[in-house]
Amino acid sequence: MGKLVMWNLMTLDGYFEGTKKWDLDFHNKVWGDELEQLSIEQLRQCNSLVFGRVTFEGMAAYWTTATGEGEVAGFMNSIPKIVFSRTLTKADWNNTRLVKDNIAGEIATLKQSKKDSYIFGSADLSATLMKLGLIDEYRICVVPVVLGGGTPLFKLNSEQLKLQLLSTQVLKNGGVILRYASNTNN
Repeated sequence: MGKLVMWNLMTLDGYFEGTKKWDLDFHNKVWGDELEQLSIEQLRQCNSLVFGRVTFEGMAAYWTTATGEGEVAGFMNSIPKIVFSRTLTKADWNNTRLVKDNIAGEIATLKQSKKDSYIFGSADLSATLMKLGLIDEYRICVVPVVLGGGTPLFKLNSEQLKLQLLSTQVLKNGGVILRYASNTNN
């Protein structure tokens, strides 16, 4: 059975973007051969990508015109994608399906695959999925940067989320990849 995996880059102080939308310059601090290879490995084993509206629109705008991105761009443009949105009327990015309701049912269907599905960015959708207990694994690359402000990856929540450490990987450039399993799914 497949898992739903949250995969994000996050600053040491907990932000997945800076103070402006798509302020992601800190990603350059850790992007390199190691992270590219990890991304390709994950995409090879991926059933589908899951997005909220804002992340979907930004990713679609970038990847449909990406040049010089090689294998990653090929995967991003061909892999099945699901965007959860109540406001979008269409999703034009290749191989994308728009879902307006029944989040839990759609995620349950995704998990029937033998491969994992990945949610990128999408902090609001991720908060909803976390609250519903639907995320099975968290993969976070901590970037050794303190922004001092921005959009937090994890939204305020009245309930504590307990996780089990699966592995750590230190990148040559100082990034640290942390893998955690959700204790609600163990």
